[in-house]
Amino acid sequence: MNDRYDAGYGGDQGEQYELVGYDEYGRPVYRQIAEQQAPQQAYDPYAQQQGYGYDPYATGTQQPVPQQYDPYGTGQQPSVPSYDPYATGTVGVPQQHYDPYGQAATSGRQPRVAEQTAHIPQQAGPAEDAQAPERPQQDYRTEQFAFVEEPDSDSEDVIDWLNFTENRTERREEAKRRARSRLVALVVVLALVAVGGVGYLWYAGKLPGLSSDAKKGGTTTAAGAQNRDVIVVHLHNTKGGGTSTALLVDNTTTKQGTTVLLPNSLSLTDDDGTTTTLAKSVDDDGSSGTRDSLDTVLGTDIEGTWRLDTPYLQNLVDLVGNIEVDTNTDVPDPAAKKKGTAPLVHQGKDQTLSGKTAVAYATYRAPGEAQNAQLERFGQVMAGVLRKLSSDPTAATTTVQTLAQILDPSLTDKDLGTFLAKLADLAKGGDYKTALLPVQSDGTLSAQASASVVKDVLGGTAKSPDQGSAVRVSVQNASGVKANTDKARVVLLNGGFTFLEGGTSTATATSKVVYTDAKDKENASEVAKTLGLPAGAVSKGKTTSNADVSVILGQDYKPSSS
Repeated sequence: MNDRYDAGYGGDQGEQYELVGYDEYGRPVYRQIAEQQAPQQAYDPYAQQQGYGYDPYATGTQQPVPQQYDPYGTGQQPSVPSYDPYATGTVGVPQQHYDPYGQAATSGRQPRVAEQTAHIPQQAGPAEDAQAPERPQQDYRTEQFAFVEEPDSDSEDVIDWLNFTENRTERREEAKRRARSRLVALVVVLALVAVGGVGYLWYAGKLPGLSSDAKKGGTTTAAGAQNRDVIVVHLHNTKGGGTSTALLVDNTTTKQGTTVLLPNSLSLTDDDGTTTTLAKSVDDDGSSGTRDSLDTVLGTDIEGTWRLDTPYLQNLVDLVGNIEVDTNTDVPDPAAKKKGTAPLVHQGKDQTLSGKTAVAYATYRAPGEAQNAQLERFGQVMAGVLRKLSSDPTAATTTVQTLAQILDPSLTDKDLGTFLAKLADLAKGGDYKTALLPVQSDGTLSAQASASVVKDVLGGTAKSPDQGSAVRVSVQNASGVKANTDKARVVLLNGGFTFLEGGTSTATATSKVVYTDAKDKENASEVAKTLGLPAGAVSKGKTTSNADVSVILGQDYKPSSS
């Protein structure tokens, strides 16, 4: 039948059933109510391990209990026939305990309810459960169980802390090892750099205490032991007149280049033994005589002379592509006819000069300005040219040949080009300087003052001409024009006289030339003629203690040469 079974309805009329619980599938389980049952005591749900008919007062009169219900499944119930909900036919097996709360649903198959239950129609279980035999109840003993100690949370924390401490210590040790490795590598690199730097300084001869200029055994190594290549260059101003002279020095031992500027007032001895000045020697004796005189005075060995007229200087600057010079003054435009015209060369740093402006700057001399100021500008232009000239000997030689100038026989195009290329390489590397030869007012060289140039740069010894053979002329400026002193000095030096500075005094209208000894009368007349003074200005009188002839320049003095 497919009708649902309810209490009071069954195959046999008169049979009654009561609900006793639910099986493991959540289905209700009923049992048949017997028609005649013995009187039963009231149901005590809290009386564990006590069946029906239990005498709590131990009277000894225990009531028979046909059927007993154990709600907590203690297992202390007599064996009664069990209900077989799946009609397996295995009725009467040892009593199984009923779990009224369905707790065993999660822990496997549960025992059947320990009650005699009636057959419930149409409530067959799953086929696989119907065929599975019941497992007999096992008796377990204490020694059969293995007890596992539960992990303690504190022990886990201790293990984690030990692992953390060990890892932290290892990291510290690893950091220390890396730091030591880096320190060792740094020390090695610094040592290599120091050794390399010392080796370079030793190779370049710049190591203090070991260079060629160092003192050994209490004596200074002779500067002449260094190898130097020297040529002299004369700049001829073809328009304004006058010359400017410089020595180009290449010290191959110390790898240093220098331009030595030579003032025109430098005293030299000409071919016949008379005293003259550098400017006069260039005009009168030419390149060969001047070169020999310079060798005698400076103790050098000049290898050749380069005559550089201003048109060739202009072409040279244009060939190298203009130059950059830190100009120290404004240079007016010589072609300007109106006042207020913008200068040809502006004062300032890194001024770009073309060939024309470079010549104007190199030859410019302001009114009342000493010749040394113009000479220094010439040195600036030469240094600028060398910085722009090619360091390749072949290219530099081509530049010299392009000038198409006629050189002195002592210096060929190839020799000059190769020499200038070496200086150009030094100038580009910053190993180039310019020095002015210190010349006294009488044109002579002081051994102490000139040692820094003559001895250190040129490797020579200053040997000024014997001044006893030249007439010593003391000049006192009373004209009111400060520049007249320098102009008179240049004129006298060019005339072969020794110039002595006499200072200045109150302005006087006429000039005077005085001598003391009669033998100096002729010399006094020659001095007046050289200065452009009339013969009536010569008179006998008292001169200064160190002069043969004394001159007082008055307002009537008109310089004939600058």
